[in-house]
Amino acid sequence: MRHINDLSDLTMEEFRELYKLTSNIIDRPEGYTEACRGKVLGSLFYEPSTRTNLSFSTAMMRLGGSVVGFSNPSSSSTAKGETLKDTITMVSNYADLIVMRNPYEGAAKAASLFSEVPVINAGDGGHLHPTQTLTDMTTILRLRGSADNMKIGICGDLKYGRTVHSLIHFLANYENVQFYLIAPRELAIPEYLRQFMNEHKMKFYEVSGLEPVIPMLDVLYMTRIQRERFADIDVYESLRGIYCLTAAKLRDAKKDLLIMHPLPRVDEIAQDVDDDPRAVYFDQARFGMYARMALLLTLSKQPRVRMPKNIPGRPNLRCTNPKCITRTETYLPMETHRTREGERCIYCDQLVEYRRMRKFNMDYEY
Repeated sequence: MRHINDLSDLTMEEFRELYKLTSNIIDRPEGYTEACRGKVLGSLFYEPSTRTNLSFSTAMMRLGGSVVGFSNPSSSSTAKGETLKDTITMVSNYADLIVMRNPYEGAAKAASLFSEVPVINAGDGGHLHPTQTLTDMTTILRLRGSADNMKIGICGDLKYGRTVHSLIHFLANYENVQFYLIAPRELAIPEYLRQFMNEHKMKFYEVSGLEPVIPMLDVLYMTRIQRERFADIDVYESLRGIYCLTAAKLRDAKKDLLIMHPLPRVDEIAQDVDDDPRAVYFDQARFGMYARMALLLTLSKQPRVRMPKNIPGRPNLRCTNPKCITRTETYLPMETHRTREGERCIYCDQLVEYRRMRKFNMDYEY
């Protein structure tokens, strides 16, 4: 457990130890107030964030550590054209851990190639959000006891929802989990994730209606339609408000249903749901702080590792996914083999072809 790019990078033994530590911190937080005394967290947020940013900062301070960094890239050397490689190399000189949110998919994976200290992915574009999954799993296990034999409905933006992608990845570790993927066709799960679920024999149903499936669910995971992920504002406007959970729609839901949301919410959960004891999204956010305390404490014990100057791979290739980190950080090495049907990018996981960079940023099919 060196870097946390995807929670599925952990073995189940590592995850169980992490969850055990999280539970201990929840039950006895006063025992950990000096656990990271003298440690420094480098917090690099290239995208706006409230919960994740504050949760990590609060978690580190509750452990007795300190935080440096930025929450706006325009106030950093990125605005001057500094590469991600140079930023990470420098910050890993100052900090003992790095947490990073970046709008480009695969940015955390790229950062881990150049950091002497552990890198935690706090969200990379519409790709992954492993510490939200850690939060989600803590909530499910604390309140339900197990994730086995669970029917979970995931509703909203399944195409760009990084919290959704990370959660589905990790639930592949559990038995008999049935997914009801509730989304309009425009926001259905991406093909690479559909392929992942089929490869792992995960049972899932793709549906467009919320109300018909509510009565059969053990967990309902709501997500917002994310305006910042749409290139065309008209498409966003046509989809916003398509789902709204209200108290009336919960009339036939199970009495022990867990209603979850990674937050922030906009209009997908009505205010009258907040008083329902099955609504646990604010508890979920609190559990997230404790889960991040456990993660920071565990990773803070990792020694520094001198990174090699020459990283294996083929430079000057870039993924055809326009949101992949290789589109802006063109020096990143790629490991690729030509295949007739394409392959999965090592940074963003998309099933893509690769292009070779030429002079003046012109490219052609590799």
